[in-house]
Amino acid sequence: MEEKKTRRIILAGGGTGGHIFPAIAIANALRKLAPGTDILFVGARGKMEMEKVPQAGYPVKGLEIAGFNRSSLFRNIGLPFKLIKSFRQVRSILREFRPDAVVGVGGYSSFPVVRQAQAKNIKTFIHESNSFAGKSNMLLGKRATVIFTASDGMEKFFPREKILVTGNPVRKNIVDATVSRTDAAGYFGLDAGRKTVLAIGGSLGARSINEAIAKHIDAFEQNGLQLIWQTGKTTVDRFRPLQEGRRNIWIGDFITDMSRAYGAADMIVSRSGSTVYELCVVGKPAILVPYPFAAEDHQTANAMNLVRKKAAIMIPDAEADERLVPAVVELAANAELQQELSEHISSLAITNADEVIAQTILKAVN
Repeated sequence: MEEKKTRRIILAGGGTGGHIFPAIAIANALRKLAPGTDILFVGARGKMEMEKVPQAGYPVKGLEIAGFNRSSLFRNIGLPFKLIKSFRQVRSILREFRPDAVVGVGGYSSFPVVRQAQAKNIKTFIHESNSFAGKSNMLLGKRATVIFTASDGMEKFFPREKILVTGNPVRKNIVDATVSRTDAAGYFGLDAGRKTVLAIGGSLGARSINEAIAKHIDAFEQNGLQLIWQTGKTTVDRFRPLQEGRRNIWIGDFITDMSRAYGAADMIVSRSGSTVYELCVVGKPAILVPYPFAAEDHQTANAMNLVRKKAAIMIPDAEADERLVPAVVELAANAELQQELSEHISSLAITNADEVIAQTILKAVN
């Protein structure tokens, strides 16, 4: 009997949890469908993938690369040199690992890996998690084998014949979560009988959400609400003192077990990157505050996609300071609106994107 060839696949990209966790979900699906698959992650040195990927059980190599800094042009002076260096590193990685396929999951570290793979005629796949495609993905899409998109209507960015609408991969521990509300609330030291708000600004935190909550922190207790608040690592020391003397609040820099956080929550406040696809699976009423400086303002596009379907409420970033917490209080008091939002956002849930993507990749490299 002919021995089956070991498939070797690179997953490239990262920078934020919105790129990393879907990539890990794809890797897990590849291993489930083809247990012998050899998987390597390639990301940016110093970014969170260098921590989260090994924790998930996969090797990762870091590139000396940085993204374009929109707030300070001066900081972009060294970018050309870093890009040249990253291409050299990628050539070495491709030569040593000899992948059958490269999958770009977003983030600036994905570009040199996918581009180099295409130059070597290695099969390449792109996953675009946003409703508005990034410029790098649009460039890479022209030579990609298949382009996986999280939503429909992406023909204006990519060749129609290459698009496969799959949804966004969601972590299995969230899709398959069975944690009870009592256990979930208890994990955060909160009362399962009280209405609870979960505030998450992404893995790195969200300034406007954090500032708005801090400014109106007393409104939660005054309206009988509990709060689970992920502040992000850079500001947790500033906001953690607000927890003192307030038994209705849990504050932390990062929530490792999001299935418990979602399980404890009645309502969610969030940015609107690829997290919105987790929110669809969770099916809880959500108030979205898009980050306005995201590439191509894709977070606003993501949020508006849900707002048009009456599946979420959106507060502009510039108005969060005054409007966010009052909107939370108002929604908490409106059971009918909560039910409507929950039903509509749940109807958009896709739970098998990781398997569809993995099956397509494996079929192409057979």
